[in-house]
Amino acid sequence: MGTKLVTRAILCGLALAAELAAARLTEIHVTAVEPFADGMAFGAAGAYERVKGTFKGELDPSDPRNKVIVNLDKAQKNAAGRIEYEADFYILRPVDAAHGSRKILYDVTNRGRQYAHWMFGDARTVRNDPSAAEDAGNGLILRRGYVIVWSGWDPDAPRANAGLAMKPVIAMNGTVPIARVIRDELMSGGRGPLRKTFRLTYEAATLEQSQARLTVRRAETNPRREIPAEGWAYVNAREIRLLPEGTAPEPGSLYEFHYPAKNPRVLGIGLAATRDLVSFLRYEAADSKGNANPAGAGVRHALAFGRSQSGRYLRDHVALGFNQDESGRKVFDGVMAHTAGVGGVFLNYEFGQPARTNTQHEDHVFPENAFPFSSARQTDPVTGMTAGLLRNDGFDPLWMETNTSTEYWQKGASLLVTDPLGIRDLAHPANARGYLVGGTQHGGQAWMTSTAGPCVNPRNPHNPSPALRALLVALDEWVSEGKAPPASRTPRISDGTMVTPEKLAFPAIPGVAVAHRVNEFGVLKDWVKPEMDLSQPYRPLVPQVDVDGNETSGILLPDVAAPLGTYTGWNLYKAPYVEGELCDRFGTYVPFAASRAEREAKNDPRLSLEERYGDHAGYARRVEEAVKNLVANRLLLAEDAQQFIEKAKSAETAKRFAR
Repeated sequence: MGTKLVTRAILCGLALAAELAAARLTEIHVTAVEPFADGMAFGAAGAYERVKGTFKGELDPSDPRNKVIVNLDKAQKNAAGRIEYEADFYILRPVDAAHGSRKILYDVTNRGRQYAHWMFGDARTVRNDPSAAEDAGNGLILRRGYVIVWSGWDPDAPRANAGLAMKPVIAMNGTVPIARVIRDELMSGGRGPLRKTFRLTYEAATLEQSQARLTVRRAETNPRREIPAEGWAYVNAREIRLLPEGTAPEPGSLYEFHYPAKNPRVLGIGLAATRDLVSFLRYEAADSKGNANPAGAGVRHALAFGRSQSGRYLRDHVALGFNQDESGRKVFDGVMAHTAGVGGVFLNYEFGQPARTNTQHEDHVFPENAFPFSSARQTDPVTGMTAGLLRNDGFDPLWMETNTSTEYWQKGASLLVTDPLGIRDLAHPANARGYLVGGTQHGGQAWMTSTAGPCVNPRNPHNPSPALRALLVALDEWVSEGKAPPASRTPRISDGTMVTPEKLAFPAIPGVAVAHRVNEFGVLKDWVKPEMDLSQPYRPLVPQVDVDGNETSGILLPDVAAPLGTYTGWNLYKAPYVEGELCDRFGTYVPFAASRAEREAKNDPRLSLEERYGDHAGYARRVEEAVKNLVANRLLLAEDAQQFIEKAKSAETAKRFAR
């Protein structure tokens, strides 16, 4: 009798486990396992292999952890009353798991694309199906033995060139499609190519022109001018064009289209899909059909990294409670959100548009920047809310936020470390760190050049990745060993390293156009109208600069600690774009003159290389001093230190000192 009871208890336990599993990831389907880099060994981790496939899951709409997903209750349910989803995944894993670190590094895809090799490896290529050694760059994250994971979370992410996405889940009012008037902002050039037509985010519910409205304005603060019905036409339900035939949109101008759209996707499911995949890879041996966990057994920790859109996604992941799975287990132990500023993603909304990114000129009145901004809990004097990005519920990851100078100008990054009105400094909680990589721009990475592109000033080629590599190692040690990372390094109000834009002490450099305003924002009341309340705006501040125009706070890599020029996080558009507006998320680079005579001939107030270093050897000594200090403070890896020294001593650098 006792044996029967034990057997029954075991069977009940297995049934319960199966039921719990069915409410999370239900099936993982591997479509290919292929060698990476022809079996090349990456340090002690050895050879890697690529694992590609899809995964399916189910969500319980009554689970409190899922109820935050907008319109989840309006998605089609299966016989068990759950909502099904399916997405792509891609894994790079050590061929011999015993040689790996048994840690997951999850790289949040950015519009379906992989970025970890680009940011941590300085790879020259950005491929969604990396296969050659060059695709891994310096191979740091492989040499550290991580199981590197990517997955789809956005159904609109392009699948071209092996991009990762997920199948759309449509919200319905019962059997009736949801339709309502929404707003698209459309622009030719700038961030993207020049366009002949505009593609809409959603399918128009009707092609009746009287139900839609198209306006245009040159700058974000200019009044909107309506384009009459005879001035535009639908190409199809997802595309419009200007009339008469052949009329091209004006580069840089902001076209707004109000139209009845239909079939909103339940985009917040993407957050749950990431949660469920990583939780499965951490904790489960196999799915409900017996398919083995492709990450292998014994995963000890999970780290996450995201840049730009992906970093903002990670802010939402934590703030909305997705770092706890449906079984009450932590998903990520540590998170690094890079170039996210204070924003989230326009994702968990009805008719969300996650590809948008708020800046001073473009996408300015779309959901992104909303309290709480900081990881520290505080009360917002504007809305009266009390909150922090971290939830203090026992499931917060160790949190690390890294930003370039651009995020202070375009993404409100100062509000990570001040009160919402920019009056007093704010300290990070013990489980969070923040870093400015001084003198870098939003999209900074290796191999950049200083071409002007759509901007009036040459763009900033300064690479922040050496700092990110050191901080990734520090985050790993924080998670794995309890070793505290370097103290936060951000500008502060109290020491004068962070100021309002009008107090920026930027030098008068001949021929350089200077930014005088930041991306300003308040409480967004309605993104469709649109309407933002600026009666009591938030107050972003910017890093102060020295007599050269270089920032004095944050992590100062050798390019700024021993500079050859001025590096900023801002730039301005040039014609045919909107002159005077911040040039998307680009910075500026202005080299120093080689000699005093050259400087004086140009009327440049900044000391020449000759005056500040004496000669090439003097410059190399300054770089060595800067490198030694950074390594001692765990802000630079030894391998990067050696590269900086070699570059400083190189014949190529010596040419800068020729007179």
